[in-house]
Amino acid sequence: MMDYRRSIRRWACLLIAATLILTGAAPVLAESGAALESGSPFDLQTPAYILVEAQTGQVIFEKNADDKRPVASITKLMPILLTLEELDRGVIKLADKVHCSANAAGMGGSQALLDANTLYPMEDLFKSMIIASANDSAVAISEYLNGSEEAFVKRMNERAAQLGMTNTHYKNVTGLPVDGQYTTARDVATLSREVGKHPLYFKYSTIWMDTLTHPSGRTTDLTNTNRLIRFYEGADGFKTGSTNEARYCLSATAQRGNTRMIAVVLGTPASQTRFDEARKMLEYGFANYQLNAVAKGGDLLGAEVPVRFGARNAVPAAIGSDVDLLLTKGKERDLAIEATLAESLPAPVRKGDPIGEVKVTLNGETILTIPAVAAIDVPYPGFVEGVLTIIRNWKV
Repeated sequence: MMDYRRSIRRWACLLIAATLILTGAAPVLAESGAALESGSPFDLQTPAYILVEAQTGQVIFEKNADDKRPVASITKLMPILLTLEELDRGVIKLADKVHCSANAAGMGGSQALLDANTLYPMEDLFKSMIIASANDSAVAISEYLNGSEEAFVKRMNERAAQLGMTNTHYKNVTGLPVDGQYTTARDVATLSREVGKHPLYFKYSTIWMDTLTHPSGRTTDLTNTNRLIRFYEGADGFKTGSTNEARYCLSATAQRGNTRMIAVVLGTPASQTRFDEARKMLEYGFANYQLNAVAKGGDLLGAEVPVRFGARNAVPAAIGSDVDLLLTKGKERDLAIEATLAESLPAPVRKGDPIGEVKVTLNGETILTIPAVAAIDVPYPGFVEGVLTIIRNWKV
């Protein structure tokens, strides 16, 4: 029994042939929040930009990503997110009838040409805000959700703070020019990642052309402002924006396989240039990086920890959480998972209880640490089994 326990404590690491993120000669993951690459791999006309992998939030490269800038209609990503969250919670429904006030109908810029003092299905307004960047729809939704645009803007700023968007401040829901409204490429990427967690969003963001039928029978054609939806493989969402102040802005996303990239470009000098440069960034991400699932939470480690006075003599150890790493293509290295487990545990043990730690290492250097957990429950034994267990442990 003691030899068996010692063998458990000496449980060896599981080797996985994988390709780890490499930037130059540095064979380690970038520090939290740091870009994998120093500087941009190519010159861009865009003054502020960032390329991010969506699931991990890992920044691949960036430039002036914390500069505070106006972003025009990219602002609407926050009303889109808040609407999605209310739909998820069941507070509102797509079939709800939303009153379009004269204030909402009078919004300038891009519009769905809503009729004032008319009821519209929430779905029509939400769809037109996503596809056609409709300012009137955005204001009508904000008034429906919080009574006024001003009250909704307060909520937008509160949600931004919750998401860690520390360099963002909203003053309206549309992105129309106003002093004191700003955000950054990094904060836009953060917001975009959050929007992308809602599958319903992609139901509408992937529509290239549609028609809005007003209650009066009049129709408005809706065309997606994001050209990449139609012209770039895997592109399926996020937002454009343009004003004289903001110039041309875009948060673009595309997915290939299990890897999703987000490219944010702010202040680009020409409309087509923002699409060209975002496409170039996305293409670089897909060509050089891939998201790999190194381990899944709950996967058994192939080792057990002895349990004293339990219904079982030992509890199987498992990985405590998913391990997903953004890996550079074509550069294999020895990536190892090493477990350090408790020598023994007293009963009861509950499934998911921490029983050690798992380190993900590269050439002996730890790049990530997660808990090792109990794979099953080990309760106290029944009375007879308990007596026998005490006797067995007494002899040992």
